[in-house]
Amino acid sequence: QVQLVESGGGLVQPGGSLRLSCAASGSIFSIYAMGWYRLAPGKQRELVAGISSGGSTNYADSVKGRFTISRDNAKNTVYLQMNSLKPEDTAVYYCNARISTARGAYERTFWGQGTQVTVSS
Repeated sequence: QVQLVESGGGLVQPGGSLRLSCAASGSIFSIYAMGWYRLAPGKQRELVAGISSGGSTNYADSVKGRFTISRDNAKNTVYLQMNSLKPEDTAVYYCNARISTARGAYERTFWGQGTQVTVSS
């Protein structure tokens, strides 16, 4: 099985920074795209940022210039550096990854358990 474990969430004041991490472990043959989503109360889940296996990135318009996604392939880990945080960034943040568990196996999407980010004074 594959597990994605997030860490780094918490309470931060507006204008502050947080760094989220998500480590994949288990029966991993190859990791393809990885990404961060968020779910806020009363809103739909939205893609915050994504990164391909080659390092290409994409961001939601609402976080461009403030958030940076990166990955360490040797550690099977994806990061989300969040700067200049705003109250509207408050949400549960989930990482996901497209992973194949064996040579020739189809890739599947796996999700982390989520980590709460609260931006408030």
